[in-house]
Amino acid sequence: MALLLEHEFKPLPADKQIETLPFLEAVAHLPPFFDCLGTPIVYSPVKADLTGNIKKIRAVYDSNPAKFKTLQNILEVEKELHGSAWPKTGATLALMWLKRGLKFILVLLQSISDGERDEEHPNLIRVNALKAYEIALKKYHGWMLQKLFTGSVYALPYKSDLLKALEKGREVKEEESIEKIHQFLTRVTPILDAIYEMYTKMNAELSYKA
Repeated sequence: MALLLEHEFKPLPADKQIETLPFLEAVAHLPPFFDCLGTPIVYSPVKADLTGNIKKIRAVYDSNPAKFKTLQNILEVEKELHGSAWPKTGATLALMWLKRGLKFILVLLQSISDGERDEEHPNLIRVNALKAYEIALKKYHGWMLQKLFTGSVYALPYKSDLLKALEKGREVKEEESIEKIHQFLTRVTPILDAIYEMYTKMNAELSYKA
């Protein structure tokens, strides 16, 4: 799948230490995913947020590549550096929101890959998008944002159009596209799980609403 597989994520190492630069280089290719969902009023801000958080983390990394070699290093160094303001600051906060945006993408794609659908309207992706929103973002959004997102599912593209967009306009059999999604999920899901686990272990997760 052109969009998802054009820059592959490195496999998660046994020690779960995720190198910052390869991670950022891979994830930088994912914000255009939200262009494939249409509804600019809803998904353009999510795309911009994802892009902005990648840039914030990259700026911290570039300030001292040796010190911030892994994502774990970023959290550890910033915890020491920012004191009581941590974790609501710096690259730690940017990565916290970035992982939520990635979670939305992965849950949506996993749901499509698993064949979850509205049996009466099998070519719609409302069921998949709502599941992704419920799991990844809803509890971090205020009432207005929640209404905006749940209403946006009625303007989502058909599944066939989404898959074609992910293939950058190429006509590919659905089975082939789903297999590529599966490849992407197999590589990225363990990485995202490790980031969530790191935030839990370091007590860096925040629950305030955007």
